[in-house]
Amino acid sequence: MTVIENSAGRTGSRLGLILVACCTGQFMVVLDASIVNVALRPIQDSLGFAPSTLQWVINAYTVVFAGFLLLGGRLADLFGRRRVFAIGLALFTLASLVAGLAFDPATLLIARALQGLGGAVLAPATLTVLFTSFTDPAGKAKAFGTWSAVAAGGGAVGALLGGVVTEWLSWRWIFLVNGPIGVVLMVLVLTAVPESRNDQADRRIDTIGAVAVTGGLMAVVYGIVSANDDGWGAATTVVSLLAGVALLVFFVLNEAKFARQPLVPLSIFRNRSVSAANIVSFTTSAALVGVLFLFTLLMQFVYGYDSLTTGLAYLPLSLAIVVVARGVAPRLITKLGPKPVLVAGSVLSLAGLLWLSVISGDGGFVGDLLGPSVLFGAGQGLVSATVTMAGTAKVPYTQAGLVSGLLNASRQVGGALWLGIMAAVVASFAHSLVPGADIAGYHRAFLIAAVFPVIGILAGLAVPAVSPEALAAAKNSWSAKKSAQSAEGDAATT
Repeated sequence: MTVIENSAGRTGSRLGLILVACCTGQFMVVLDASIVNVALRPIQDSLGFAPSTLQWVINAYTVVFAGFLLLGGRLADLFGRRRVFAIGLALFTLASLVAGLAFDPATLLIARALQGLGGAVLAPATLTVLFTSFTDPAGKAKAFGTWSAVAAGGGAVGALLGGVVTEWLSWRWIFLVNGPIGVVLMVLVLTAVPESRNDQADRRIDTIGAVAVTGGLMAVVYGIVSANDDGWGAATTVVSLLAGVALLVFFVLNEAKFARQPLVPLSIFRNRSVSAANIVSFTTSAALVGVLFLFTLLMQFVYGYDSLTTGLAYLPLSLAIVVVARGVAPRLITKLGPKPVLVAGSVLSLAGLLWLSVISGDGGFVGDLLGPSVLFGAGQGLVSATVTMAGTAKVPYTQAGLVSGLLNASRQVGGALWLGIMAAVVASFAHSLVPGADIAGYHRAFLIAAVFPVIGILAGLAVPAVSPEALAAAKNSWSAKKSAQSAEGDAATT
């Protein structure tokens, strides 16, 4: 039996508070992966980072976050989604305060790793709480659209907020601001979010599987980010990648043959919705990260923008993602179902990247980047708002945290892997990435990135169609099931 506490009196305003809590938590997690970029120079000057270790202000967060996502999703299912949400938020908030008060490089890097751990616990919980709280198809589509807009737009907004905070206050405030926000959010979580868990699940953790997948993901991401400095043929890079792949292969064998309570039951991937949605999540994140990376280079090296102006130039892309994911996508999903919206989003993303691959380079932001920014952002908004519904459409809510963790892991690993590869691609034609040089290198990079929405289109076509009638039937099934559970809960307490 799945126990859901305090569900009987849930009103529209209560659901609104749940949505605010989940989106705020996700925004904090996504923002801290990107907001630091524009503050690296002030951090280096303040704490005395060596150039070779400065990148780990970003990577310490990314590597740990990617490594622990699957475990975080499983914990939410087994031990209570609100409880795990609160624990992840508390760890993330405390680590942010330590990072803001750091007095040397080691302290900051440890704090950033702890932020990543807190984020890995927090992020899957935000999605699974939405999944178990919203049963109405239209409401669920709108909630997922809002959450997805925050997840997709947070990375782009981070550049703007990082520039503003660093310019007007101090780099320390990009971390310290999480303190008051985290306290207010904790109160909201404890008062508005109902507890839910799988009461009959075996709460033993697949420790071997957790160590293998966490170590494997961390080793692979570590190897890729190390390649940016040491090269792909360096011993550190090769050993890290081989160790990571070996651990991930062992993880699959362990889950298939040895684990009594698998961290990731491989049978979940027999669900075509889950498999296809994870591919789309991976490719969507890779395409977005690639565009953000190349946009930054274009605006700073070709157009000569400073950090603040670069952040402002991201606004059209960010607004397109948010407006489409929050306003347009939910209505399309409830009318057409997730599949056509998912495919249409990948098509728009592909069109935006193809447009970027032929820009002239002398038209400035308005002439070169504004149009494809809006087109690509609209496509990303459609995909990001739809992929969660596509992935969870036929999944029991007892596995909501598992699927949430998988989708988050696909998103994070896709972005991290492609960022490392993109950096190597850029380095191969660095002569075209200096002020006033030929833009042919950017054309090549955007064409390479266009491969991802093509894969996304193919994966989207593999998603089983879910009609509006099926969404309505799911609503009735969920409502009946929750009413029965509420009655059981009331009987158990009398």
